[in-house]
Amino acid sequence: MAKGAMDELPIRYYSDITVRKVDWLWYPYIPFGKITIMQGDPGDGKTTLLLYIAALLSTGRPMPGDVESKDRMAVIYQSAEDGAEDTLKPRLVSADADCSRISFIDDTENTFSLTDTRLEAAIHECGARLLVLDPLQAYLGDNGEMNRAVGVRPVLKRLAAVADRTNCAIVLIGHMNKASGSKGIYRGLGSIDITAIARSVLLVGRLRDDPSVRVMAHLKSSLAKEGASIAFEIGDDSNLQWLGERDITAGELLGGDGDLGDNGKVSSAVLSLREMLSIGAQPCVEIYTAFYDMDISKRSVDRAKRTLGVKSIKRADGWYWSL
Repeated sequence: MAKGAMDELPIRYYSDITVRKVDWLWYPYIPFGKITIMQGDPGDGKTTLLLYIAALLSTGRPMPGDVESKDRMAVIYQSAEDGAEDTLKPRLVSADADCSRISFIDDTENTFSLTDTRLEAAIHECGARLLVLDPLQAYLGDNGEMNRAVGVRPVLKRLAAVADRTNCAIVLIGHMNKASGSKGIYRGLGSIDITAIARSVLLVGRLRDDPSVRVMAHLKSSLAKEGASIAFEIGDDSNLQWLGERDITAGELLGGDGDLGDNGKVSSAVLSLREMLSIGAQPCVEIYTAFYDMDISKRSVDRAKRTLGVKSIKRADGWYWSL
């Protein structure tokens, strides 16, 4: 190749690149300046969960698993499915949000897509640190060609550039397809390029043996070690209550790539746990140790605990289980 042609190439060397640490809105689930996808079946709690997160950010309260408060942050929550008056604001109020810090673009007369310049303008105008688009497929535009990489990749690449320029965390909510049994990363609607460009992909689903409990699990994490799965419940008033970490993977939550445990061992754990607790409350550490010696996993023990309705009791010397 001629020297003149080489001079025109925009070549850069990694020796000239300054290393930059990843900044996190919620470690390790939602990074600033990147795209995160939260997906799951309709009705499993994705919207309620993200509205609750928006409420925490608007008031500076700690994120789940954190202990330190943060500076209050502005949020843009854009929804194409739920009404602001009858659904979104009531849920924000239930979550004790500061609604003066949570906004949306009024697109009643002029709808927009992911490539609309108003998105970046709104982030700057509001000083938003989190932008939520709910759901993704509503904002791909008429030419999005959701199931084809050639249509989706340029759109999401432009959106990723917006996230990078503004250092705003962008979360896209998506529904799942019906491909039962396939790997979780392929269960999101549309082209695999949608999940490929996201730096973090979160899955929200219900426990099969206790559908009242929803779980957020890490399906993909490109910037940090995958985070623990976190359980939560949604009350009648759409109020969300965190239940703590759960030993379940995204594949197991889907029920497609993973096994929730050997049913025979779970049955044995139920019988043994009932016998252990028949004499009164026992330290949970000793219970797990006993089952470990019996070659029964913690996951199977936890399922047995839920089956029996065992209660956890906090005492001065630790946690105890009781029937």
